[in-house]
Amino acid sequence: MYYKTDPLFPEKFMWGASSAAWQVEGAVSEDGRSPAIIDLNSRTKKPFADNSIAADHYHHYKEDVALMAECGFSSYRFSISWSRIIPASDGKVNQKGIRFYNNLINELIAHNITPIVTLYHYDMPVWVNEQLGGWHDRRTVDAFDAYVRVCFKEFGDRVKYWLSINEQNMQICYGNWLGVDKGCDDWEKDKWRINHIINLCHAKAVIACHEIVKGGKIGPVSGYVPIYPASCKPEDQIAAMNAEELTEKIWNDLYAHGEYNGFVQKLWKDQDVDPDIRPGDMELIKKAKIDYFALNCYRSNVAADCKPGDTQVDLQFVYPKFPGMYQLVANPYVKTTDWDWEIDPIAMRYMLRYVWDHYRLPMMITENGFAAHESVTADGHVHDQARIDFLRDQIFQIGQAVMDGCDVIAYNLWSFTDLLSTGNGMAKRYGLVYINTTDDDVLDLKRIKKDSFNWYSKLIRSNGRVWE
Repeated sequence: MYYKTDPLFPEKFMWGASSAAWQVEGAVSEDGRSPAIIDLNSRTKKPFADNSIAADHYHHYKEDVALMAECGFSSYRFSISWSRIIPASDGKVNQKGIRFYNNLINELIAHNITPIVTLYHYDMPVWVNEQLGGWHDRRTVDAFDAYVRVCFKEFGDRVKYWLSINEQNMQICYGNWLGVDKGCDDWEKDKWRINHIINLCHAKAVIACHEIVKGGKIGPVSGYVPIYPASCKPEDQIAAMNAEELTEKIWNDLYAHGEYNGFVQKLWKDQDVDPDIRPGDMELIKKAKIDYFALNCYRSNVAADCKPGDTQVDLQFVYPKFPGMYQLVANPYVKTTDWDWEIDPIAMRYMLRYVWDHYRLPMMITENGFAAHESVTADGHVHDQARIDFLRDQIFQIGQAVMDGCDVIAYNLWSFTDLLSTGNGMAKRYGLVYINTTDDDVLDLKRIKKDSFNWYSKLIRSNGRVWE
């Protein structure tokens, strides 16, 4: 529907930005933190920097929160490092880790910024992987339960918005790129056992949050890439539906309904997969009633029919082919970023409509942003008009979805400061605030407000009514 007026956002709508501990904190060996698997993975991404320093938020959090307040934030979504809270298999709580997050949370609240906390954002502790088997072993479920209960007890008096697992679907869909497949004999079969263990961890977190945190709310974080059919050919429509199932819907159905849907059960049967579902598992998952969906959305895809006889091509993010299921193809109607990601603001509205229509649960945007190669110009500023254009168009479409009737409670873009990209170090910059560091040299880590910082501040203070 085309509306005659610009969108209006709810009066208590939360505006802010997001980060992840391993991508922003640095200080990976300080104050008792032990290594995480993602630390080791980041060291394989040469010539890019690893996460040992990143944006050094660990030492700059007060400065960063002050900048958030200056921008007008009412929320900030960040993650807690499991390795910083429980650094060893003895289960002892690292009080220095507790102190850091207490300080960060208190600093946010002092500036009237609502903390939204992710319990797990890709950073499995090495000790969990080596001594418990990580996502391959059900012992990890109890270890995760113990960890999240510490977080709820220590921070739940002030943190009321929680997120369980960040992008579980992406960890399964791109497990070989993220390092989740380590130790697997047959990833295509093993991934579904890993997925089930992660689902049990998610369920434990949801149940514990509702038990421990008075007034606490919790949901999963879905990595969402809306997928359109390549044409009106019926086979392309089915291909798009297959792609939705295999990248998103299987997971969202489980979160919302507490059961595996018919599509994935048929897939397991056809591929002779045993996801190792044991007595009591599904009862536990069914008990985990989520309060909302958190959604990460940057781009869209297009799917086309892919016949069973076609040759499989696995190119990860760019045009893979899965014979008998679907293939991804280029979209001639949208532009792309420097990293070939589609710039498609309407995808945001599509996603919100789709999730709302299927699940009727409140939604918050926890990641959405524009990456670019950037540097400070001769005038001492960072002029990022392309990011402003991207954010304006994306947020406008969120407002359109609100007008469509979707219940959207927050927008937290990725990211507030520049931080370490999962695969492209500090070269791939998303922030409203430039961090003066590069993949080659740490430099002085000075915080420099980009033009987008000032634009976003005006938008926030108008509650989404200032678009220029």
